[in-house]
Amino acid sequence: MCLAVPGKVMEIEERDGTRMATVDFGGVVKEVCLEYVPDLAVGEYAIVHVGFALQRLDEESARKTLALFEELGLLQEEFGDPWEAAAEVGQEARQ
Repeated sequence: MCLAVPGKVMEIEERDGTRMATVDFGGVVKEVCLEYVPDLAVGEYAIVHVGFALQRLDEESARKTLALFEELGLLQEEFGDPWEAAAEVGQEARQ
């Protein structure tokens, strides 16, 4: 499953002419392209899908959504370690 997940912009820089940000998704930090939301600033929240910030989001909505995703286990599903997931699948196949 691939979700649009809210995250907080921690740092912004330009790389090869593209605005990029370090974004915190409730403890998981990823690099995100800001070209679709060029005026997004450090400290603001955005909805991110497949590495692109799509729209600004208020902090309260972002926090509620992250808490719900955490409760449902969707953050682990979305951002979990792919090697760990592959090992689990391999173990299940051997049983």
